[in-house]
Amino acid sequence: MSDSNKRVVMLGNEAIARGAYEAGVKVSAAYPGTPSTEISEAMVQYKDAVYCEWSPNEKVATEVAIGASVSGVRAMACMKHVGLNVASDPLYTVSYMGVNGGLVMVVADDPGLYSSQNEQDTRMVARAAQVPVIEPSDSAEAKDFIKVAYELSEKFDRPFIFRTTTRLAHSQGLVELKDRVEIEDKEYVKDVRKNVMMPGNAKLRHVEIEKRNLELTEAADTLSINKVEINDTKIGVITSGIPYLYVKEALPDASVLKLGMVNPLPKKMIEEFAAKVDQLYIVEELDPVIELQVKAWGIPCIGKEIFTVQGEYSANMLRTAILGEKLEVAAPAAAPMRPPILCPGCPHRSAFYVLNKLKIHAAGDIGCYTLGAVAPLSVVDTTICMGASISSLHGMEKAKGKEYIKNWVAVIGDSTFLHTGVNSLMNMVYNQGTGTVMILDNSTTGMTGHQDHAATGKTLQGDPTNAVNIPVLCRALGVKNVVEVNVFDIELLEKTIKEEVAKDEVSVIITKTPCVLLTKEKKPLYVAHSDKCKKCGMCMKPGCPAMTRNADGTIHIDDTMCTGCGLCESLCKFDAIELVGGVK
Repeated sequence: MSDSNKRVVMLGNEAIARGAYEAGVKVSAAYPGTPSTEISEAMVQYKDAVYCEWSPNEKVATEVAIGASVSGVRAMACMKHVGLNVASDPLYTVSYMGVNGGLVMVVADDPGLYSSQNEQDTRMVARAAQVPVIEPSDSAEAKDFIKVAYELSEKFDRPFIFRTTTRLAHSQGLVELKDRVEIEDKEYVKDVRKNVMMPGNAKLRHVEIEKRNLELTEAADTLSINKVEINDTKIGVITSGIPYLYVKEALPDASVLKLGMVNPLPKKMIEEFAAKVDQLYIVEELDPVIELQVKAWGIPCIGKEIFTVQGEYSANMLRTAILGEKLEVAAPAAAPMRPPILCPGCPHRSAFYVLNKLKIHAAGDIGCYTLGAVAPLSVVDTTICMGASISSLHGMEKAKGKEYIKNWVAVIGDSTFLHTGVNSLMNMVYNQGTGTVMILDNSTTGMTGHQDHAATGKTLQGDPTNAVNIPVLCRALGVKNVVEVNVFDIELLEKTIKEEVAKDEVSVIITKTPCVLLTKEKKPLYVAHSDKCKKCGMCMKPGCPAMTRNADGTIHIDDTMCTGCGLCESLCKFDAIELVGGVK
C-alpha cells in the first residue's frame, strides 16, 4: 500500500532515514553516536529495501558506503561530528575519487555539547576535504534535501555531506511521505585512474574535482534549496539550518537568504542579495564558515563581532544582538540540581568503587563510564576520544616508566574497545608496554541507547551472527594475562586488580556484567533495616542514587529505583541490608 502524500510527524533523524529510503538508497552503514543514532534505528524499518548495519567504527562505515557506491548503488554512512574525524581518511580520498552510485555522509554536529567532547563544525572539515555540504532547517527539509543530495552527488560525481545538528536531529516536524523511487543500479566499469588513488592517479583526480567544484559553485546560484526571501531591506540575513528558524522568529520582517547548500556557496546569489539590503548579517552557529567566505569576497557584513562562536543560538539572542532589545527573562525555577550519575545497578559503579578504594587512577574513554570522573567515585582522570584510554596509558608509561603506572589502569567499554581499542591494545603489546586494561563489558553500546555491536551476536537488522569473543581476541593480540571477573564480586575484583597492576607485562581484566537496563524483567530488591544500621556510610560510598539517608542517619533504599545488583549488601558488615523478592 502506498504511503504517498501521507503526512506524519517525524524526528529530524527519522525524516533523514525516510528521505534516504525514498531516494532509493540500498546500503546504509553507521556507528551509533548521539545525535545521529536514530537515523539507522529508523532506517532498519525499511530493511526489505535497504541493507542496514552497525559497523565497528565510522571509518569502516564510510568505507562500506564507498564500496556500495563504487558498485553502482546509492549508499549512506551516518555518524556524529567527532565520528567524522575517525572517517576522515576515506573522506578525503573519496573526495578525489568521486562516486558511481550516489554517496552521502550524514554528519550530526552538537552545538551546546549536549553529548560530545567538543563543538567541532563539520562544515570546516568539509571545506578542507573539498566535499559539498547540504544542510536542512527542519524535518520536512531533512527528508526532501537528502534526495537532492543524491541527485547532485550523481550529477556532479561528488560525495556529499548532509549536515544536521542536535536540535534538528531531535526535533519533530510535519513530513509529507512519498513512495520510494527505485533507482537503476549504475553499471560498474573498471576505471583504475578514477578509483585507485596512487599518487599519479590522485594528481589527475585533484584537477578533475576542482573542475567539478567550479561547476557546483555555478549550479548553487540556481539550486531551489538556496532561497531568497525579500521583505524589508533594511536588514538582510544570510543563514542556514536551524538558525533560519530563529531568524524568522526574531526578525519576521527581515529579508533572508536561506542556504540549503553551504559548501560551495552561491557567490552570485549572495552578491545580488547583499546589494539589495542596507545591513547584512550572517547568522550561523559555531564557526564563521559562511561569514569568512562572504568577507573574503569583499562583501560588508556583520557576524561573529556580535554573535558567539559557542553553543546554540536562540530567537532571543538574535533580538538582543541585532535589535538591541533588553529582554527580561524570568528567573529559572528553583529546581534541585541533577548531576549526571550512573544508573542504579550499573556494573561500572562497582568497578569504580574498587578502583577508588585502591586509590588507582583511570585513563578513561568515551561511554557511560566517563561518569566515573565525578564524585563520589572520582576515578577517571582523562577522557579524550574513542580508544584513547589504552593509548594514553601506554604514553604515560613510555614517558615516566613502569612504576609510574602501577597505580593506573585504562578503562574502556566493549563497544568502544571494538571501535578503536583493539589497535591501541595491539600497540601496547607490540611496543612492550606493561599497562593494565579494564574492559567494562556490559554487552551493549550503552551510552547511545543499547545498540548491538560485533560482540553481541546480533546485527542491526536483528539477525543472529557471530559474536566476537573478546577474551580470545585479547589473547590473539598477544596478551598473556586475560582475566574475566563478575564486577559485583568486589573481593575478587579487588584481588584481581591488585595482582594485575603489579605485573610487568600487559594484562586485561574483563568485567563481563550486562547493563542493568538490557532486561525489563522484575529484579530482586534490597531493603535496609534501620535497627541494624550503624550509620557507617560504607554502602553510600559508591553513590547509588537508589540510596539515601533518613533523618536519623540510617539508610533508606528506594524500591522504585533499586535493581538488585547487591553492591550495597556486599559492603555492609552488619547485615543491615537484606535481599527480598527474589534470588541474586
